[in-house]
Amino acid sequence: MPSELPLVQAPMAGGPSTPALTAAVADAGGYGFVAAGYLSAEGLREAIATTRTLTGAPFGVNLFVPSPPGDPGDVARYAAALQPEVKRLGVALGEPRWEDDAYDAKLDVVELARVHLVSFTFGCPTPQIIERLHRAGLQVAVTVTSALEAQLAADAGTDLLTVQGTEAGGHQGSFADLAANHRPLLSLLAQIRETTDVPMIGTGGVMTGRDAAAVLGAGAIAVQLGTALLCTPQAGTSALHRQALLDGRYTDTILTRAYSGRFARGLVNRFALEHDGQAPPAYPEVHHLTRPLRAAAAQAGDASVPNLWAGTGWRQLTTGPAATIIRRIAADARQADV
Repeated sequence: MPSELPLVQAPMAGGPSTPALTAAVADAGGYGFVAAGYLSAEGLREAIATTRTLTGAPFGVNLFVPSPPGDPGDVARYAAALQPEVKRLGVALGEPRWEDDAYDAKLDVVELARVHLVSFTFGCPTPQIIERLHRAGLQVAVTVTSALEAQLAADAGTDLLTVQGTEAGGHQGSFADLAANHRPLLSLLAQIRETTDVPMIGTGGVMTGRDAAAVLGAGAIAVQLGTALLCTPQAGTSALHRQALLDGRYTDTILTRAYSGRFARGLVNRFALEHDGQAPPAYPEVHHLTRPLRAAAAQAGDASVPNLWAGTGWRQLTTGPAATIIRRIAADARQADV
């Protein structure tokens, strides 16, 4: 990684990732990412341009690989199960449509913008896409959650593996959305290290220097941080989300498809508890279906409904500037490694 410190800012789509956060991490010596998920192609172009006005350091862009359509009947049954929420919040469910997050258009954007690195989540790009990006001078990383996924990504020609343990907050980046892919980070790094020599970035539950040192000691060349940066001033995390993370009202995290149709880890609020196990593996259909419910509850200040993404180490969150957190974790990691 072309950065002074072996610390990477996770691309947190949907609000938390901002150009200011990317720049702050990069200027502190880490490596920043622009999260392309949920942005239009034009929105991504603007985010890259804005980030470049804030930092001269190289940074990456993360793209969602399109997921296969879900079963319409399963989605309809989940919509029926959500009717009590519709009545309580007084809003209609969203249209459970499938779409590819403007995948092809965003590939064009990152290629033309000549960003340093493009990472992929929810699947592996084709060898042809990886070769296309290589020809344009870009490096490629693929998020993996198993040794099999790591081998598939290596065979496709990836330069880096972002190895995601089940401790990570937000969406699990598995190729196939299966509970069997939920594995602890350190053991996953050890498994993958035995099967491929592609450099690894480890991510999942890292909050402290000691955590980072353990990941580096397990063979990763860098450590990716997400939850640790959620409450920094540079993050775009909502006030409701920040408060729920900091006030301790929820006591644990859960992996659930309830919000989006893909497994994701967040705080255990009422919605997550009541609807866990009901949602089918249908992303982004379920994401669009539940979005009006989440938005209405957030507007009303009701934290019992929205997704409150958080990794397992969320209790150690701090609210200082991103640069302070990056430098402290790096310093503590060096100390722990002595």
